[in-house]
Amino acid sequence: MSNDIAALMAELEEEKVLALVKKQLEEGVDVNAILAACQEGMIGVGKKFEEGTYYISDLMMAGEIFKQINEEIGPNLASEQSAKAGKVIVGTVKDDIHDIGKDLVVGMLQSANMDVTDLGVDVPAEKFVEAVKETGATVVSLSALLTVAFDSIKETVEAFEKAGLRDKVKIMIGGGPIDETVCKYTGADNWGADAQAAVTLARGWLS
Repeated sequence: MSNDIAALMAELEEEKVLALVKKQLEEGVDVNAILAACQEGMIGVGKKFEEGTYYISDLMMAGEIFKQINEEIGPNLASEQSAKAGKVIVGTVKDDIHDIGKDLVVGMLQSANMDVTDLGVDVPAEKFVEAVKETGATVVSLSALLTVAFDSIKETVEAFEKAGLRDKVKIMIGGGPIDETVCKYTGADNWGADAQAAVTLARGWLS
């Protein structure tokens, strides 16, 4: 039955998948099995996006469905949470307040079973460093949509160097104007064109 959840999730059948999740919770199905099926469905969504079948709007819808499922099963996960794939810090850098792309990355990373700390928007460099110190995260995802925020990305990377943590974290960047040139300018380890790319990069570093 869990495979039905995966299929419905991959097909973005919002009402049907939410109803099935509620039904399985009422029947006492293992929460981790339900979550695993949802994550399998999100992988299917990612593949459709990579194949060109789905678009950014579909990723956003998938993220919203997964968020609702998380809210539904959240109370049951407190004592049954399976081991996470790794810890990731996410935030939109200082001088930029755009959050749609950042929120999409957060949702996709969470669906990939990663322990995500969302710092929000307009985040100063020092806050990213503090978050890594507090959580022990080894991956940092910096989001920016404005070109004026490129220097904030660079300053954030430099803040990790000054803190002596640069060799302990992998830093990825993403957002509309981000490309290889920006990646080299800022000193980040890699960049992604979309939320699925962020998942691929994080998985590679955390595996």
